[in-house]
Amino acid sequence: MQPYAGVSAATDGRSHCLAEAGRGRCLIPFDRREGLTTAEAAARANRTERTIRMWCRDLDIGRRVAGGPWMVSRVALAMHLNDDAPALRIYLAGDRTSPAVGAYFAAEGLGDLVERWRTCTA
Repeated sequence: MQPYAGVSAATDGRSHCLAEAGRGRCLIPFDRREGLTTAEAAARANRTERTIRMWCRDLDIGRRVAGGPWMVSRVALAMHLNDDAPALRIYLAGDRTSPAVGAYFAAEGLGDLVERWRTCTA
């Protein structure tokens, strides 16, 4: 069953396990450098903006920041495009310092974010 637009997978009743699995932790903590607009993400993925919005809704690779337009995590998008479900699960669970996730941050030129978060949690 597909959720209604704007309803997250964790709250629409599709599965009681989704919230426990960490869905919805995309772009948290938020740093603008990690975010892409839907247009930027569509160009990167060679897909339409509508597809990107559906991925944000269904796969939780983006979120609406402060009720504004969708922001897509460049890291989560890369994981999805690489079909790296294990790394995406770790990312969505909120772990930004695991090697699997850190490699994507580094590849996107955002390794300093991982280091900053690592020192905050130490």
